[in-house]
Amino acid sequence: MLPLKLREIAAAIGAETKTDLPDIEITDICTDSRDVKPGSLFVALCGIKFDGHTFVKTAIEKGAAFAVVQKEGDYGTDNLLFVKTTRRAFLDIAGLYRSKFSPVVIAVTGSVGKTTTREMIAAVVKSKYKTLKTENNLNNEVGVPKTMLELNPSVEAMVLEFGMVQLGEIEELTVPAKPDIAVITCIGTSHIENLGSRENIKKAKFEIIKGLKKGGTLILNKDNDMLRNICLPEYNVVYYAVKDKTADITAENIVEHEDFTEFDIVSGGKSFRAQIPCIGAHNVLNALAGFGAGVAAGVEPCKAALALADFRATGMRQRVRKCRGVTVIEDCYNANPDSVKAAMLTLGSYKIQPEAKKIAVLGDMLELGTVAESAHLAAGKEAADAADILLCCGELGKLIARGAMGAGMKNVKHFDSKDDLAKELRSVARSGDVIWLKASRGMRFEDIAEAFYEE
Repeated sequence: MLPLKLREIAAAIGAETKTDLPDIEITDICTDSRDVKPGSLFVALCGIKFDGHTFVKTAIEKGAAFAVVQKEGDYGTDNLLFVKTTRRAFLDIAGLYRSKFSPVVIAVTGSVGKTTTREMIAAVVKSKYKTLKTENNLNNEVGVPKTMLELNPSVEAMVLEFGMVQLGEIEELTVPAKPDIAVITCIGTSHIENLGSRENIKKAKFEIIKGLKKGGTLILNKDNDMLRNICLPEYNVVYYAVKDKTADITAENIVEHEDFTEFDIVSGGKSFRAQIPCIGAHNVLNALAGFGAGVAAGVEPCKAALALADFRATGMRQRVRKCRGVTVIEDCYNANPDSVKAAMLTLGSYKIQPEAKKIAVLGDMLELGTVAESAHLAAGKEAADAADILLCCGELGKLIARGAMGAGMKNVKHFDSKDDLAKELRSVARSGDVIWLKASRGMRFEDIAEAFYEE
C-alpha cells in the first residue's frame, strides 16, 4: 500500500491517544500480528472466537509503529490509538485509503449468486481495465477493507462483493467503498432467521445505495419479485432478466451444452452472442448482470459479451468433475431455497443418455428460522421433479426426503451419516449418470464427493 500519515489516520478514525503523535507515515495496515513489519499499524480486531488485543504487545515488539485498540490493557507501550470499536476503525482506515484513488468501483450483493456475479463482472471489466476484486469469501467487514487496502495507482477498476447477516452491515461496507455501480442479484431467504422477513432482507440489501454515488448505476434483477418495481430517481436503474422481456438487458436463444451455455444478450436494441463455461438459467441471469455492470463501467457491449467466456467459478460452486464416467457437480459451497431451486431446475434440464440417471444429493439448508420446514419440504418436491434418485443427509434432510416422497418420488433415501450416503452413491451411480451435490456450507458435502472419487 501507499503510505498514509499517522495523524491523518488518527483523525479519520476519531482516535484518542496518550501521547503526542509523531509525524510519521504508516506503510502497512495489519490485523494479524504474524504479518507485522516495521512501520505497520496493527488493528486489534475483536471477534466471537478471537481478540486481537491479546497480540498487541507482540505486534509492537515486531516493529508495529502504533496499534489501534478499543480497550485498555498492559500493552507495554503508549503508541496506541483508542477508538470506540476497532472494526469500525478498520473500515474507516480503508475508506480513507480508498479516497486517495479513483478507480471505477462496482459493488455487488444479493441473497443468491453474488459471488458468481462478482466473478462475471470482473471477467468483463478486466477486458478493458486493470482490475482488483474481492477474493474467495472476503465479503465482510474484514475482507472488504483488506481488498480496498490493496489499491494502488495502477488499478483502474475494483469489484467488491458485500455479504451480510444483519441490518446495517452492508451500509458499513458501502459508505467507505463509494461504488459508482451497484448490483443486487435477488432478494431471497438467506439469513431470514436473523432478519425475520424478506422485507427486512430487502432493506438490508438496499443499504448498498447508501454509498452509491448520486447518479450512479443501480443494476437490478427484474425476474425477482421484490426488485422489479423500484423507483429511485437519483440513480440510473438498469434492469436485467431472463424471463421478463421488458428488462433493459435480456437473453434469447439459450442453448445448454454439457459444461457451457451459449445465448444472445439483447440490450439497447442490439444482440450480442455470449458464452459462459457453466450451465443453468440462473448463471445466464448472473452473466446478464456481469454484462450490464461492465457496460456501465465503459466496456463496449460486444467486448463485454465476449469477455464472459473468461469467467471461472470459484471454490465449490458448480464445479464439474468426471469420475468413472459419472459427471459430478460439486455445488457444496452453500445452499438456500433459491439456490437449491435453481440447481434442481438445472439438473432437470441436464441432457443425458436415455438409460442414464440424474441423482440429487441434498442436505440441510441452515439459518432459515421459521421457514425451515416448508423450505426443505419444497426442496424435496423440486428434487422429485428433477431427479431419478434422491439421497439426503442431515436432520433437515429428512424433510427433503419427506417432501420428495409426498410428491410421488419412489427412489428416495435418507442417511444418518455422509459416509453411508457416499457408499450408496458409489453403489448406484453408473457411467453416464450425473450427480448434483448441494447443502449449506456447514454440512461439508465435499466430503461425500471425495469419498465417491476414492478407488
